[in-house]
Amino acid sequence: MDWMKIARGFVAPVAVGCAAFLAAGAAWSFQLPKGVVQGPMVEGITEYRLPNGLKVLLFPDASRPTITVNVTYLVGSRHENYGETGMAHLLEHLMFKGAPKHPDITRQFADRGMQFNGTTSFDRTNYYEVFDASGDNLQWALQMEADRMVHSFIAKKDLDSEMTVVRNEYESGENSPGQVLMKRMQSLSYDWHAYGRPTIGNRSDIENVKIENLQAFYHTWYQPDNAVLLVAGKFDPVATLGTISRLFGAIPKPKRTLPKFWTVEPTQDGERTYAVRRQGDVQIVALGYKIPSGLHPDSDVLDFASSIMGDVPTGRLHKLLVDSGMASEVFAFPQTGYAPGLQFFGAVVKKGAPIEPVRTALTEAVESFYKNPPTAEEMERVRRAYLNDFERSLNDPQKVGVSLSESISLGDWRLYFVGRDRVKQVKGDEVAAAAGRYFRRDNRVTGTFIPDDNPQRAQIPVAPTAQDLLKDFKPQNGSYVSEEFAPTQENILKRTTIVLEGGVTLALLPKKNRGATVSVDLRQHIGDERNLFGKNAIPGLTAAMLMRGTNKYNRVQLADAFDKLKISGGLTHFQTTRENLPEALKLVAHVLKEASFPATEFEQLRQQALVGLEAGRSEPQEVASRALAEHFNIYPRGDVRYETTLEEDIADIKAATLDQVKAFHRDYYGSVPAQMAIVGDFDPKEVTPLVDQLFGHWQAKEHVAPVLRRYADIKPMEKTLDTPDKENGFFTARENLDLNVDDEDFPALMLANYIFGEGGLRSRLMDRIRQKEGLSYGGGSQLVAGEMDRSGMFAISAIAAPQNLRRVDKAVREELARAVKDGFTQQELAGAKSGLMQQRIQNRSEDGVVAAGWTSYLYRGKTYEWSREFERKLMAVTLPQLNAAFRKAIDPAKLSVVIAGDQHKANGGK
Repeated sequence: MDWMKIARGFVAPVAVGCAAFLAAGAAWSFQLPKGVVQGPMVEGITEYRLPNGLKVLLFPDASRPTITVNVTYLVGSRHENYGETGMAHLLEHLMFKGAPKHPDITRQFADRGMQFNGTTSFDRTNYYEVFDASGDNLQWALQMEADRMVHSFIAKKDLDSEMTVVRNEYESGENSPGQVLMKRMQSLSYDWHAYGRPTIGNRSDIENVKIENLQAFYHTWYQPDNAVLLVAGKFDPVATLGTISRLFGAIPKPKRTLPKFWTVEPTQDGERTYAVRRQGDVQIVALGYKIPSGLHPDSDVLDFASSIMGDVPTGRLHKLLVDSGMASEVFAFPQTGYAPGLQFFGAVVKKGAPIEPVRTALTEAVESFYKNPPTAEEMERVRRAYLNDFERSLNDPQKVGVSLSESISLGDWRLYFVGRDRVKQVKGDEVAAAAGRYFRRDNRVTGTFIPDDNPQRAQIPVAPTAQDLLKDFKPQNGSYVSEEFAPTQENILKRTTIVLEGGVTLALLPKKNRGATVSVDLRQHIGDERNLFGKNAIPGLTAAMLMRGTNKYNRVQLADAFDKLKISGGLTHFQTTRENLPEALKLVAHVLKEASFPATEFEQLRQQALVGLEAGRSEPQEVASRALAEHFNIYPRGDVRYETTLEEDIADIKAATLDQVKAFHRDYYGSVPAQMAIVGDFDPKEVTPLVDQLFGHWQAKEHVAPVLRRYADIKPMEKTLDTPDKENGFFTARENLDLNVDDEDFPALMLANYIFGEGGLRSRLMDRIRQKEGLSYGGGSQLVAGEMDRSGMFAISAIAAPQNLRRVDKAVREELARAVKDGFTQQELAGAKSGLMQQRIQNRSEDGVVAAGWTSYLYRGKTYEWSREFERKLMAVTLPQLNAAFRKAIDPAKLSVVIAGDQHKANGGK
């Protein structure tokens, strides 16, 4: 389970030739716009304030050709009143419905290929867009944000359709045992404070909130004096500040006074126990403890305790409960903010296994933590991980822009850096002492109130102000060197050297990056169609065992070794830094070649796999997706391409042996032939011979050849599956296509698919089922073409409440029939070309994407010249070609459909 997800104007000319100057964090001198006041500057980020109260943060960085615009409003779910729960989040959705000068925001996002989103938490709401760095895009984004800040429609007609979308998002969360458990934890942990209400809100409030309430909430909180605008990336700060002053400065300073909130949660006076009883396939036990505000010094200290207890595989809980076989998974995370929050600990247990011993052991481990202070090794591991995360965020304007929203909600963006500096100072005895103050019996929630004559209450201290925390803060000066790199195919081809090192085809693209980062992608090839037959679960188990120990490191030591070398990502697709690259390559080669396959780790992996499979047994998406895949299967049992049933997967996992895994690694693993790409900050002369030494001559015993798939015309079918007691359902459909990426019609089909369902909220599919009818929170279409074969497909999927799945089915069929009959429009074609091209440009600005692209092209005997030619064909597609290609390829009558949901709910409870 993903526990962190559960917890959580004027054309501005692009700055050219000043990457090193801007990245170095030096201040620049220029005439400020009238009324604008410059504030503090920290590590390249400078604050300005407009006369109307708007704070502006500028973070120029020319090292990548993208810009992030992020607006944070200091309002979240804790500002909602009785009967209005979920209103802050619902308003976030309505903010994408348009404003007078920008009536169709999501269409413009799609046409410009922008990545965008909005998020709502307890204390703040933020909206961001990431896009190709151009003056036109930046001007449009700033104009749009200024327009919707105070002029958004917030109309009744939009509320009527979007309410059901948000309700469907709520229903989707109700499918997850973990999310439901955490929501109940919140409500039982707080008697009065608004942190006891999940941000998604209460279903009845979502369904019945009045448009007048939403409009009043909007006009109160969405004002310049309650917002912080951040622009990060490749832009001219002088021109941009001028544009911001002109666009946002025209908004009057509000005359209203923001409401004050005075509710203080009383000290908890006894342990609480609760139970959620719903159908499911795993057991979960969770503990919650009240902890201080994110402003309090203890908050950072308790983060250490959370990681030391909950990290995998190094954490104490993992060793206590998972290594012993008592549980299959553990977790720990804080959920806090401006006010006192909660610290969660928990464990996932296999269905049918005893859970009381787990609950007892978990509680004892947490509440006796203060008696067993962290070791120096534990403190250093957590400190290193935190500082690595800070460093990565500061090297990526997009990440730091979003991360700063949390610090802004606490009172000042500079608290982000205060937190980093605090991490460097935390000591083990502080962690133990803080744990003793808060991880106590009478401060614990696991449910029903139990009277006690001897309460052990934990007093939550008053938090200092942001100003108090900042009084001794001294900003650090960062020194970063990067270059301006144009992510065109021409430039990639020009800068890349391709060499053959033994049996490895190696693509080398050196360039200067902020933080000296470098990305590596290694494409290995294992077996062929014949010798992989009958291996079933063995290849997957072998790959999963590699990082669980080698002849030199155990699992914990291996995780530490990767951390020390700043390796993030996977074993064969990762990022590190220039100084660590040689040792990182050596470590990866060591793991690939000398995995030790410990018996205890193998059994632990087996149990985790079985629990994971069982967890999906009643999940609508898993059930429907398996059924559809099984229908399209054309291969015999044992073939590596065969689509297994759930029961076959379980049987294969149970039947697998450690000896089989070891033998598979011995006979099938190698790196001759292989493709590798290295993109970023490195020395080719140092790396090239190392690649030859480590990978160039490692050849597997078994023959290696591409495993190709064949096209098959499958008879269509319709199937409805019952998934009882699930609030959300799943629709999925597919038809096979005889299609290859080099086909003449493929560019046109890619554009048609973007228009129909891949282009986000303004695609035809999502415009119908979300924007107009409010049936689904998420859905879309997918086009797949074979790269080395002709096994293609066209697929559609969407989530919806069980009672709405048939309406989704009807809408999909009608929209597909309309597209085939009437075709698409010239305007849609132009928007698809713009959106797809800008997305592709943005993708090529990521080193990891470029590296993966190189290994894929090299495997197929191609280069980025293929990409350049494909985009030329894409832009040359005419409207008649577009419509003809779609009509030729897509036959609505051949669509196979599977619907999974609670049929009792689907039939109106009958």
